[in-house]
Amino acid sequence: MRGLNELKKVYDWFEMRIGFEKPVKEAAMHPVPKNTASWWYVFGSAAFTLLMLQVFTGILLALVYVPSAGQAWQSLNFLNHNLPLGWYIRAVHGWGSNFMVAVVLIHMAQVFLFGAYKYPRELTWMVGVLLLLLTLGMAFTGQVMRFDQDAYWGLGIGAMITSRMPFIGGQLVHLLLGGPIIGGATLSHFFALHVFIIPAALLGLAGLHVWMVLRLGINEWPMPGRAVKRETYLEEYHKLTHEDGVPFVPVALWKDIVFSSGIILAVLVCAAIFGPHGPTGMPNPTYIHTDPKPDFFFLWIYTSLAFLPPWMETPLLIIGPPIVILALLGFPLLASEGEKSWHRRPVAVLVVMILAVGWGALTDLGTYTPWSPHMDAWSSDTIAPKQVEAMSPLERQGAVVFQDKQCRNCHQVDGHGGMRGPALDDVATTLTRDQLIRQVLQGGGNMPAYGKNLSPAEVDALVDYLETLHKTGQKPAVDEATQWTNQAAKTLPAPPVPPIGNAGNAMTEQQLQAEQSAPMQTPAKAPASATTTQAQTKTQAKTHHAVAMNMAPGA
Repeated sequence: MRGLNELKKVYDWFEMRIGFEKPVKEAAMHPVPKNTASWWYVFGSAAFTLLMLQVFTGILLALVYVPSAGQAWQSLNFLNHNLPLGWYIRAVHGWGSNFMVAVVLIHMAQVFLFGAYKYPRELTWMVGVLLLLLTLGMAFTGQVMRFDQDAYWGLGIGAMITSRMPFIGGQLVHLLLGGPIIGGATLSHFFALHVFIIPAALLGLAGLHVWMVLRLGINEWPMPGRAVKRETYLEEYHKLTHEDGVPFVPVALWKDIVFSSGIILAVLVCAAIFGPHGPTGMPNPTYIHTDPKPDFFFLWIYTSLAFLPPWMETPLLIIGPPIVILALLGFPLLASEGEKSWHRRPVAVLVVMILAVGWGALTDLGTYTPWSPHMDAWSSDTIAPKQVEAMSPLERQGAVVFQDKQCRNCHQVDGHGGMRGPALDDVATTLTRDQLIRQVLQGGGNMPAYGKNLSPAEVDALVDYLETLHKTGQKPAVDEATQWTNQAAKTLPAPPVPPIGNAGNAMTEQQLQAEQSAPMQTPAKAPASATTTQAQTKTQAKTHHAVAMNMAPGA
């Protein structure tokens, strides 16, 4: 009992000088609308809890990490393999970053659907947008801290994007990298951003965000028909909290605590099961045969850039991000009044659904990069024996060329191979032989030309093999000229057929006997005009025959 009295004296001494008790009690006991004590309102507190986790684990990692281009990679491997539980601290920090980005995005979507950006919470939304950008900045700079192959080339791509900004692109690159190239000062700059500048901004804006939530109150549950009006909203809100309000502690706080605890537990479990991410190979600017990928929250950007045509990259990279950020920041000022309920805001629901589906689809594509060649398909996915059993020797030789020249890196056959180019299971029904030869020799689209890499015999064999790639019963492709010739042959009248049989044979024998018994006569010289006419007739006949031969199938 005496000890408690001594602690009470110490507490009173600090309280008299600081005065925290009154504002803390007011914050804890402030009334909130009863229907806001819901599981939909727990994402903000979970994001703040994850931020505290990141700060704590980041401090522990900073005690060992060496922000040097020559020692950063080695210090992370020391954490992974030599320091007790070092790998686990790295894993908790990495998975905490993943969960934090996901929770912040979900919180932003929930606020948007609930209309919590409307009057008088416009500034609260704007601060939340800045917190989202800073969270993504923390994630990107954290990836650079690994300083492996992914980090090195990802940083190079980020610098390339930054350099495209007009007027100030070069200066920004020098500021970020500490020079024109990735060097010793680069990691020091990003270490300062990741450990000091961005966390300080995050903590400051997070504190401001919480203060505004406490000052303006938690957004009430959106009810259809309850529109926001500047003149009456504050009075209606205070009336609602007075008549149907509950204290934040403990009615609403316990759900925040349960959900945040569940999120922390999920982070700890993922860290224990999956471990830390990287580092992969040492950063080596001379090794260009690499496939760098960003972390999952940036995969959608990676996929978008891969699918964009080259002429659209620079305009979108320069114009797109500023427009999106300004739209997010200015949106509450343009829609500060009106309905909050998503039941009467179908456009808002549609926007969230499109963004969610688009983000998920692009992220999924980024996990297996169908636009990139499958570099070991030629060796790991061999042509099935059943596909070459019924082939001729020349067609089998074409299959060997198809395998040896690594065509399967980009093209699938029977479900095996790369996805950069189209599947070739029915290519014989879409391209004629001439078109196949031209495509192999000259290339087209994203396919390189192989005219200098294949001999004529290899081209013939390869095309013969490609002509076998069609489903049973499907007809091969034909060009328009051949198709026209086939149709014309069906419509032209058939030539007269000489009589056959005994009567015909007897007639022929009588004619032959008459010709043999008749005296030989010298034919009279034909006039010049008649000779010319006969020569012209023969020339025309030869011309018609040549045309017919050229139009014939297979000519």
